[in-house]
Amino acid sequence: MFKLDNRVAIVTGSGSKKGIGRTIALTLAKQGAIIVVADLNEEGIEDTVHAIKSEGGEAFGVLLNVTSQQSNDEMVQKILDKYGRIDILVNNAGISQKVSVEDMTIEDITKVFNVNMFGLFLCTQAVLETMKKQNFGRVISLSSVSAKRGGGVFGGAHYSASKAAVLGFSKNLAREVAQNGITVNCVAPGLVNTDIWKSLPEEQAAKVIDGIPMGRPGETEEVAAAIAFLASEEASYITGEEIDINGGSHMD
Repeated sequence: MFKLDNRVAIVTGSGSKKGIGRTIALTLAKQGAIIVVADLNEEGIEDTVHAIKSEGGEAFGVLLNVTSQQSNDEMVQKILDKYGRIDILVNNAGISQKVSVEDMTIEDITKVFNVNMFGLFLCTQAVLETMKKQNFGRVISLSSVSAKRGGGVFGGAHYSASKAAVLGFSKNLAREVAQNGITVNCVAPGLVNTDIWKSLPEEQAAKVIDGIPMGRPGETEEVAAAIAFLASEEASYITGEEIDINGGSHMD
């Protein structure tokens, strides 16, 4: 199940060792997908491509600034020149900032929204024409538990708002493209075991864990597995939805 043989999958923000993008890329590759590693970090791109190839997968690196329409369009053209199709887009690139509303500036808000929402919009828009021609596509975007419960551990109100915008955008787009064979879904992770989490002081970390019924952070592999499912044929009748991956810290 969840085989993605020869599906061409873009994973934005998959060059970083600190986030979950690299795990997503490796997981989709293990299911047979051809991975486009898209990131601003050239060294990170090379590392992820190497990691995928060392496990027998196929990967192709592209330097991408998600906030630039030109950069997104150039990426799409490179992929089409090389593979002739784009099947899966995982909008993983994102940034966060811990700041109170009182101390927040318009520059802070603009920076976070430029990546988390506007960049996601530009990247998604860039692949839609190709997916419509194919009559097939999977768009999977990362939101956050903070979008649904009003804040999390690391981000401010602008982060929560940007991730809530991802949910609204995705539901609307799902309606627009459903008849084109394209599904649009989100995952909303809670606390995930990354380097950022590990940097928290012990007392603060214990307080966070107390708010999670399962008593632990999630693993990047658990988020990636949900994305692999949404990218698969088995999820072909699921669109406009979000999967909460938070150990019970928020329940709809």
